Amino acid sequence: MVDRNGILQHIKDTYSIESEHLWMQYPDIEVFRHETDKKWFGIMMSVTMDKVGLEGEGYIDILNIKCEPERVIFLSQQPGFAPAYHMNKKHWISIILNGTAPDALIFELVDISYNLTK
Repeated sequence: MVDRNGILQHIKDTYSIESEHLWMQYPDIEVFRHETDKKWFGIMMSVTMDKVGLEGEGYIDILNIKCEPERVIFLSQQPGFAPAYHMNKKHWISIILNGTAPDALIFELVDISYNLTK
């Protein structure tokens, strides 16, 4: 099961990019940006479960990534995904990091987001 640390490691190993903490008052928010133009390709954060349509109390880690609009529509109806929290819901999707979405698909989507934002 890919968790926050697995995402951090994949992005570091694949793209040599470290996450950035842009807001000191929100230390759990980590942004992934291209080195050259600083364009975002991902943002990871903890949100309350209701923000991504889950029942229950507490927080859960999510990763927002950019996708093609038709893929966003499809994925948002699948377990482990939700309409993008706090982002453009046409071009971004939230991956819920609770073990529901397959690891290989998560890494593939990170790669797609990276390439779409280059």
